[in-house]
Amino acid sequence: MAREIAAAAFAFETTDAGSCFALGMSYSAGVGVAIDLIEAHKWFNIAAMRGHAEAARLRREIAEQMADAEIGRAQRAARDWLKSHFVAQTQAPAIRAAA
Repeated sequence: MAREIAAAAFAFETTDAGSCFALGMSYSAGVGVAIDLIEAHKWFNIAAMRGHAEAARLRREIAEQMADAEIGRAQRAARDWLKSHFVAQTQAPAIRAAA
């Protein structure tokens, strides 16, 4: 239980692709947490959306072991997490040129 609480606290602070991928690996292999394919799919999905190529491949592998309803739950969980952990894209300042 303490490990799962620690994983949840880490997940709350996670925003980069590598950390999201690491959480997907933890949930897919049961490292420090119980194996949970829905959570693994969610984290691989988030990591893939943030540009992690390996996460996209592992998300597909995990999906082969899941029912359609489970995949739907994982996708909703990823979407909800992304909405609540929005990371604003930084915009380059406008450059003004003298006319």
